[in-house]
Amino acid sequence: MTSSVSLRIYTEAQLGYMKARVRWVGNLTFIGSADSGHYIIIDHAENKEEQMGSSPTELLLQAMLSCTASDIVNILRKMREPMEGLEVRAEGFRSKDYPQLFKEINIEYIVKGKVNPDSLAKAISLSQEKYCHISIALKRSGTDVRVTSRIEDA
Repeated sequence: MTSSVSLRIYTEAQLGYMKARVRWVGNLTFIGSADSGHYIIIDHAENKEEQMGSSPTELLLQAMLSCTASDIVNILRKMREPMEGLEVRAEGFRSKDYPQLFKEINIEYIVKGKVNPDSLAKAISLSQEKYCHISIALKRSGTDVRVTSRIEDA
C-alpha cells in the first residue's frame, strides 16, 4: 500500500529545490542518496561495534561542520588570507528527553597559516550568522552554539 500527501506550498522555482531518499537495507541501516548521485551509509545501531555508518544525529553535526568549514574556506580565500589548513571540531550535548534535541554545540575552528585573527573572526561571524543554514537552523531550534578558534603555524 502506498500513500502520498503533498503539502507543497512553494513551487520548485521559488525555493532552492533538492530531493533525497533513504532505503532500508536491514536492522537500522539505510543507504542515503541525493540529487548529487552520491551515497552514504546511515546506521542507527545501538551497538557501536556493529554500526556501519554515521547515525542521523552524527550526520547532522558533521553537516553543520562541513557547512561552516566551506564558508570559512571561501571567505578567507576572498580575503586573500594565507590559510594552509582547516579543521573544525564539535562537541554536541543533547537533551536526555525525547526528541533529544541538541541543547549545546561547541565548535572549535583550527586554522593553519599566517591568517589575520580579525579576518578569521569575521569569517566565523559571517558563517554563523549569515551563511551556514544548518548552524542557523539549529540556533533557531534553541541550540546554544558556541565557537572558539585558534591559529597555528603551518
